[in-house]
Amino acid sequence: MAEKVITIADSITVGELADTLTLPVTTLIGELFKNGIAATINQRIDYETATIIVDELGIDVELQKKANTQVVERRTHDISDAAVERSPIVAVMGHVDHGKTSLLDAILNTKTVQGEAGGITQHISAYQTEKNGRTITLLDTPGHEAFAALRQHGATLTDVVIIVVAADDGVKPQTIEAIRFARTANAKIVVAINKIDKETANPQLVRTQLATEHGLNPEEWGGDTVMVEVSAKTGQNLDKLLDMVLLVADIEELKADIDVPAEGLVIEAHMEVGRGPVVGLLVEQGVIKPGAFIVAGRTYGKARTVLNFAGKPLKEAGPSTPITVTGFKELPQFGDTFRVVKNERDARAESTGARLEQERNAASTNVTSADLFKMMKQKREAQDFNVIVKADVQGSLTSVMDSLQLIETGGEIKLHVVSSGVGNITENDIRLAGNDTIIYGFNVDLPPAVKRLATREKVEVRLYRVIYELLDNARLSMESLLAPEVVETEIGALSVKGVFRSLKDQIIAGGEVLRGKVTANLLVRVKRGEELIGEAVVTSVQRQQQEAKEVFEGEMCGLNLSTVRKLAVEEGDVLEFFTRETVKRSL
Repeated sequence: MAEKVITIADSITVGELADTLTLPVTTLIGELFKNGIAATINQRIDYETATIIVDELGIDVELQKKANTQVVERRTHDISDAAVERSPIVAVMGHVDHGKTSLLDAILNTKTVQGEAGGITQHISAYQTEKNGRTITLLDTPGHEAFAALRQHGATLTDVVIIVVAADDGVKPQTIEAIRFARTANAKIVVAINKIDKETANPQLVRTQLATEHGLNPEEWGGDTVMVEVSAKTGQNLDKLLDMVLLVADIEELKADIDVPAEGLVIEAHMEVGRGPVVGLLVEQGVIKPGAFIVAGRTYGKARTVLNFAGKPLKEAGPSTPITVTGFKELPQFGDTFRVVKNERDARAESTGARLEQERNAASTNVTSADLFKMMKQKREAQDFNVIVKADVQGSLTSVMDSLQLIETGGEIKLHVVSSGVGNITENDIRLAGNDTIIYGFNVDLPPAVKRLATREKVEVRLYRVIYELLDNARLSMESLLAPEVVETEIGALSVKGVFRSLKDQIIAGGEVLRGKVTANLLVRVKRGEELIGEAVVTSVQRQQQEAKEVFEGEMCGLNLSTVRKLAVEEGDVLEFFTRETVKRSL
């Protein structure tokens, strides 16, 4: 149990934290320096970073986060006896080019609700289809931020994951990612082995890979994973696939309440000329009608129109229904939860509270735990620089690729080409990139629809007409991944002749300067022979009982040292004085 419990806010300045912990601010700054973060006394660090630093320093203090009363947390509801059956929500995932989009198109073109043409547009990522008079909601989530958002919000909106695997290509990286996402979300898995119409198809190999390498044992082999051989091109076994989805969903007995305020998740958000913010929502419970006041994150709106996935007006939308709503004041964030409130006053109050809290916490924090972990990780291992390269012709593509490979990084940065090809940047490129890959385009275009998707997915797309500009940008981006070098500069040394006071966090000692000089605010190592006893900070220097700015070799002086934990400094010890700073490195 920690000796002391201290409560702090979501973020705090380095100076404030030092005061709270009764530590010299230089000690905290020095510890941040050790981990590659060059912080100042007025920089803010988040709660997680403060906790890490306190732990690194070995201080016997427990930090607790101050209770936040303004944030409106998403509530979970128990299903009541009045709950009604709802449609299964199915996420369709798969490796690029394994036919996921083709499979969705094939299902929607033949099985769309009320015979409406499906068609996949750049703005819609949720659809509905019918099988045996029952509705199925399909989410086009190719293992990227959309599905991650569902997981982060409890994954309560995803019941079944269809993992599409090409019979002629087998299990690939995004296939493995999809399996991991589905398991994390505790969603049921149905495997669609696609492209069985091809001569090179080998569905048995796919089954073997999934069973032996990833623990998905097919039902026909005595396992519990449903696997269906399909062809998006010919339509073979699409009915069987939907039947299996409904069968798996029936086991879960899916229900939701409708006589409660509607809640759900924001799955799309973009601006349209003449319509303003256009927001895609997926309803979890309750019923939304036109005119309802909806709060989504830090914004709100009155539902001017409520449309189904095909753009047709709805009088109401219940659980498991994907809808498009207009009337928001501004765009909500992708992945925000939403809920219906009674009136505009409540909507404004809730959204304003969320906005103020978010701005207070996020905008004012300069150093986060993510920054700290990133710097720590950079010290431990080489960094991957992930890129997708698109060019106008094959010759240009080869030149760009070869030039990128020639950028020398000393082995610390590894260039990883996720994908490359000839032609304009496509939606598949954006989906493949995720949020950790940069797309470089050379003499190619970024269509408006793809640009909107890139913005939504937070994917960086950089277009160039001059190859040297592209290479210079890549070099700078790689340099930004290099961990800064921690440089220590020796200033002087002193031989301890006497120790006058030794407390838990303070030592007063005197001695003779052996070399260099001694000044206040220097870091100091305490050494006994070759053994390192510990580190401290010089808070003041005295010569002849008067405070001195600096004392040089051969002179006697007194020192006041500040320590994190008690140090047993003894006569005869050597104090080595030094500075520590981080230096930005270049390739």
